[in-house]
Amino acid sequence: MASKVQTVLGDVSPSQLGRTLTHEHLYMNFEHFYREPPTALANKFSSPELQLKTIGYVRQYPYSLKYNLKLDDSQAEQAVLYDVIEYKKAGGGTIVENTTEGLDRQLSFYRHVSSTSDVHIVAGTGHYIADLQTGDTLQQSTEDVYNHMLKEITEGCVKHPDVKAGFMGEIASVWPLRDFERKAIQAAGELQPQLGCGVSFHPHRAKEAPFEIIRLYLEAGGSADKVVMSHLDRTLVEDDILLEFAELGTYCQFDLFGTEVSYYQLAVTTDMLSDAQRIQKISLLVNEGREDKVLMSHDIHTKHRLTTFGGHGYAHIINNVLPKMKLKGFTQQQIDNITIENPARWLAIQNKAS
Repeated sequence: MASKVQTVLGDVSPSQLGRTLTHEHLYMNFEHFYREPPTALANKFSSPELQLKTIGYVRQYPYSLKYNLKLDDSQAEQAVLYDVIEYKKAGGGTIVENTTEGLDRQLSFYRHVSSTSDVHIVAGTGHYIADLQTGDTLQQSTEDVYNHMLKEITEGCVKHPDVKAGFMGEIASVWPLRDFERKAIQAAGELQPQLGCGVSFHPHRAKEAPFEIIRLYLEAGGSADKVVMSHLDRTLVEDDILLEFAELGTYCQFDLFGTEVSYYQLAVTTDMLSDAQRIQKISLLVNEGREDKVLMSHDIHTKHRLTTFGGHGYAHIINNVLPKMKLKGFTQQQIDNITIENPARWLAIQNKAS
């Protein structure tokens, strides 16, 4: 049977994806996660927009400027399109867009970006955390959630029937898991073997969360070799716990490349890894024989990480991280496996009609 990847512009062969970012956002709203700035610095966040003289403070406290959390306005649209085009120029081929229900997914914009930039874009389906769902959605059964994702992958998305989702995710949860989030995880586990598609989970910032999510998913019937656990570079930062989790056989994703601030505003007791430390974690997994289960991305979800606003853009991994990996002893084949072959294998859906 032939395999396919379902992009927002139609099906392509996995071999056509090229270098792939597996966890990004092109259009979303993250205002729910606003945090008050430190009292002594409150005046640094008084401007409604980003300014050169305050960008350093925003990098330190990115969730304290509401304007920074809106990747769904006209300024963000222009900045995103520019950076995706730059990503293409740098050698990028595909971006996996992880925005789900509750974060203001905009499929028509993804199609516009893809057709303009010539970058393949794969859209996800599913739900973000329970706090961002409507009351009606929270009352849905596991079967309802299953049927919603099934329809969006096999027929077309609810608000954009001309677009099929290409994977389930990012399916998100807090800790402890809410009832609706358990339903969403179980629905993904039940649906995945029926479709053979990829799944991506967003865990809470507790180290227990990834383990519990995968337990529920596997018990529901999901395949370990088609599921990604996101954000491990802010969740499982201890080597022994990371290696314990890797034994479950999922894809281990390091998707906060470009975030170079150790203070993590959403979990202040966690020391956010640097890019150098992320490379070290990947090297650890590769040396343990898990090269085929590593993925990399940036998880851009705020304005300040776009180049228009003083950030690094979607080309950062290609321009800055991959050369550093070669300096650290990674071979070109290993880099290609992690950034080309692994994403293609994860996203591939068996075309049963072939």
